[in-house]
Amino acid sequence: MRRKIVAGNWKMNNDLAQTESLISGIRKKLKKTDVEVMIAPPFTNLFAAFEALRQSPIEVVAQNMHYADNGAYTGEISAEMLKSIGISTVILGHSERRAYFGEDDALLAKKVDSALKNQMTIIFCFGEELADRKSENHFKVVENQLKNALFHLPAEAWKNIILAYEPVWAIGTGETASPEQAQEMHYFIRETIAKKYTDKISDYVSILYGGSVKPNNAEEIFSQPDVDGGLIGGASLVAEDFIAIVKAL
Repeated sequence: MRRKIVAGNWKMNNDLAQTESLISGIRKKLKKTDVEVMIAPPFTNLFAAFEALRQSPIEVVAQNMHYADNGAYTGEISAEMLKSIGISTVILGHSERRAYFGEDDALLAKKVDSALKNQMTIIFCFGEELADRKSENHFKVVENQLKNALFHLPAEAWKNIILAYEPVWAIGTGETASPEQAQEMHYFIRETIAKKYTDKISDYVSILYGGSVKPNNAEEIFSQPDVDGGLIGGASLVAEDFIAIVKAL
């Protein structure tokens, strides 16, 4: 059975006090659930969040990492460093990392390999730009992102992979792919994996939707058969909204 996951990507938001306040709000409102709940604070607050949630089912995950174990990479964080403070899941390939920091598929493949070498779970993000969608090239773009960064992996590595499809045109724009568009792409992703590997692996991997999920659209999006949850941006910064999205799943 596929994992049902709601992960909150806080991006570059919240200082330490705000992090502690938001975590407290989420814990108070989160009732027992079968959904796996994750939050991704900025690096500076990862350990404080981990400590605050040590006795909680909520998992703290990282927003990014470098591919090297150590070295002269000023400002970067390694998988070993994350593991040393209790973090075992990392988001890789987010559209903002690709757009603002030039992360391409080749670099992401190296990060994926490093994370897996360190026994980490990966939330791997990918998705098309608006121009790709308008030119009806979106399926090819998504297929290439998967192939270039993940299809060199052995089949057994996929037990540590969570996918997050991001229609880039629907992030921070107020636009949202229709539930039907989300399902169409999630189904295509699953079929693409099945062709490379097996139906068993394709059926097992969780595919999250990452395009402006809000409390008022979450239930309809999550009702699609190949959508296994969400990677949530802005709505994860408000405890009530985040919990409403968890409840929708």
